[in-house]
Amino acid sequence: MPTPQRLAGILVPHMVPLDARGRINEEELARYVSWLVDQGVHGLYPNGSTGEFTRFTAEERRRIVSIVCDAAAGRVPVVAGAAEANVAETLRACEHCLEAGARAVAIVSPFYFKLSAESVYAYFREIARHTPIDVTLYNIPMLASPIDVATVRQLAEEFPRIVGIKDSSGDISHMLRLIAAVRPIRPDFSFLTGWDACLVPMLLAGCDGGVHATAGVVPEVTRAIHDDVRAGRLEAAFSRQQRIADLLDVAFRGADFPEGFRIAAGLRGFAMGESRQPATEAQRAERCDLAERIRAAIERCDVTHAPGLLRRG
Repeated sequence: MPTPQRLAGILVPHMVPLDARGRINEEELARYVSWLVDQGVHGLYPNGSTGEFTRFTAEERRRIVSIVCDAAAGRVPVVAGAAEANVAETLRACEHCLEAGARAVAIVSPFYFKLSAESVYAYFREIARHTPIDVTLYNIPMLASPIDVATVRQLAEEFPRIVGIKDSSGDISHMLRLIAAVRPIRPDFSFLTGWDACLVPMLLAGCDGGVHATAGVVPEVTRAIHDDVRAGRLEAAFSRQQRIADLLDVAFRGADFPEGFRIAAGLRGFAMGESRQPATEAQRAERCDLAERIRAAIERCDVTHAPGLLRRG
């Protein structure tokens, strides 16, 4: 069997459209995914933090993966979130992701309980020993037990099934240490940044790509940033980076994450519906103003050339 290509480029941790009753809007999800692929992204990342994976049942998460893989139809790889509450359930999710057609899974370190580095290693070791599909680590220290450099190196050295890491710390020095520790022993290992505001410097530091919430809103811009850096067009890349950072600030800080990105995807022409997280009347009123600020940030990203996508009212 040929060795799969290293994961790289812009992977989208997209939202999940919901209908008026809060159910997955399957048709709209498929349409949204197809549009993202058409805009030139390099991969899809369902059931991530932006996709609100904890707000869906295990059965719904599996259905989401199936819909996304079907809609992608092999055009780009799918790295599907497979994190569950324990190792046994996580492995069942891994099995489903393989059956659905995912290229790999993304697994966050255990959340809720604060674990030592040794316990984090033991958790991923157990998964790596039994997974039927390639695994990418997901380091998001603000929400789950951190995965330190030594642990990543040990896992990469011992388990070929662990093929990469998405790091959402936004810490460039940490990423540099990761790359220096792992790349010499695993040239095939993928390093993906999960913090939108530092995509350009992370790519310049040696990252293979990024997994960004803003890519679900302005996928053509994040793809252009990636291409600009690879082609050495750094002035253009940094200019687009600033616009992405502005959009991130408005959407991320304007409402409880990831509500701002649900609003933003709606402004690109998709029926996203309301989140399963209940909102107060005051929050609903505030989000009307937020939508206008997000609209302005999207327009500053120079995507108005795409007719019919931005909607008012």
